[in-house]
Amino acid sequence: MPLTAEKKKSIFANHHRHNKDTGSPEVQVALLTERINYLTEHLKANRKDNHSRYGLLKMVGQRKRLLEYLNRTNPESHQKLLSSLELRK
Repeated sequence: MPLTAEKKKSIFANHHRHNKDTGSPEVQVALLTERINYLTEHLKANRKDNHSRYGLLKMVGQRKRLLEYLNRTNPESHQKLLSSLELRK
C-alpha cells in the first residue's frame, strides 16, 4: 500500500475542515487522488494487471461522485480543492 501513516497525516493536515477531520469530502478526494496517482504509475509498468485497472476505475468513479457532491454543496471549496490537487474540471 503506497499510503503510509505519515503521508495520510500530511493529507489530513492539508485538506481538513477541523483538527480531527478524516471523513470530509475534501479529505476523501485527496486520499483517492493519491491512490489513483500511485495506481496509474503502477499500471504503466504492469499493463496486464487488469484487477488493479478495475480498482482504479472504481476509485476514479468514486472521486467523481464526491467532487460532484462537493460542487453542489460547497462550490468555493470545490474550486479550491481542484486547484490544490491540480485536477482538471
